[in-house]
Amino acid sequence: MNGVDAYGVMEAQYIRRHHRHEPRENQCTSALVKHIRAPVHLASTQKKWCICRDFFNFILNLINVLLVWSLVRRFDQPQKYKPFVSRCVVNGDLGIGSVREVNVKSGLPATTSTERLELLDDEEHILGIKIVGGDHRLRNYSSIMTVHPEIIDGRPGTLVIESFVVDVPEGNTKDETCYFVQALIRCNLKSLADVSERMAVQDLTEPINQF
Repeated sequence: MNGVDAYGVMEAQYIRRHHRHEPRENQCTSALVKHIRAPVHLASTQKKWCICRDFFNFILNLINVLLVWSLVRRFDQPQKYKPFVSRCVVNGDLGIGSVREVNVKSGLPATTSTERLELLDDEEHILGIKIVGGDHRLRNYSSIMTVHPEIIDGRPGTLVIESFVVDVPEGNTKDETCYFVQALIRCNLKSLADVSERMAVQDLTEPINQF
């Protein structure tokens, strides 16, 4: 892959298993990872309620993954965490083959994007999307996102991996194209982490505080 992040053992295994792209000569491909921690202060709940640490970590890990996946899987509402999306309209029943029309906020070299849902697996937590039209330079762009449980410094967390393949526009190099797409994905993944962490705090502390 072009311009890959440095991967750990588990990350590399997930990428080999789920993120298989077959780029042509005029295309570039890459995969990026994001580690999303469960909010720090939620760990104190385990001590407060004397819950078995292993059991508590398992439950918190499951909740964290499902929360992140609940954002990622919403093909009809990418604006929930993607900062450059201003509006989204879906044609179809949200099944495989459904198409969404996305409006892009000003500041990017694009205004619209037409995208088709290629894969949605709620058991393996895999989302696949292909861009099929729009006013932008990302031709033949396909992406795969996967969400996985993990432990980060002894605390439950979530690993998100997003990979892509795309044509290299005329006049650009593979490195330039990869750098541009990676920058967009990193912004999206950072926003995903911020939004999911805020949701985790709200969803988990409100019921706990009611006791």
